Amino acid sequence: MSRPDTLWVRKLGRQPYEPVWRAMQHYTDIRDVNSPDELWFLEHDAVFTQGQAGKPEHILMPGDIPVVQVDRGGQVTYHGPGQLVGYVLIDLRRLSIGIRDLVTAIESSIVAVLASVSIASHPRSDAPGVYVESGAKIAQLGLRVRRGSTFHGLSLNIDMDLSVFQRINPCGHQGMKVTDIRRQSAAEPQSQNELADRLGAELTNLLGYLHCREVSEHCLPDASGVL
Repeated sequence: MSRPDTLWVRKLGRQPYEPVWRAMQHYTDIRDVNSPDELWFLEHDAVFTQGQAGKPEHILMPGDIPVVQVDRGGQVTYHGPGQLVGYVLIDLRRLSIGIRDLVTAIESSIVAVLASVSIASHPRSDAPGVYVESGAKIAQLGLRVRRGSTFHGLSLNIDMDLSVFQRINPCGHQGMKVTDIRRQSAAEPQSQNELADRLGAELTNLLGYLHCREVSEHCLPDASGVL
């Protein structure tokens, strides 16, 4: 089983949640030793997603926002406009790494991207994700491993309606403060495209790929998984 030298990036724009989730599952189920490792960047329509072991009491007042029970780890989180979502579809066995190594690489990549826009941040050992110095959460993390490969991933808050997080206990933590890049930086927030490029480059480096290349078609992979 040869180690891949390229991490392929898809920029999918604004997407409803469930079709992308199903596409991740399908890609993971059909992939083989020759399937490319991919990173999907997008923005979702407003949705709450509840992890496999999620407790219903952490969903306080969903209102008109749908709640989707999903197959990642963790508790409830929110995805919506103004947030960059990155789905990490890689074969851990080919990279000879474990899930903890991947979590560390994702968190370190987010910390580096935030540092590039003058925001100091850090991960926490007791709660996956990335936090600013005040303790507020600025990026969320949730993964699933199936057949040795990962799906789901990360979300980075850029310029959001943060009041929505008051409808849940974010990631199962009552009273957890949530923030975004706009509120932490005096500069104008960079575009999702620019932040995606930086995040893709950081992950490429930390995971040991030689290249990070964007798929020209801004669409989900077909059933063959061929680029």
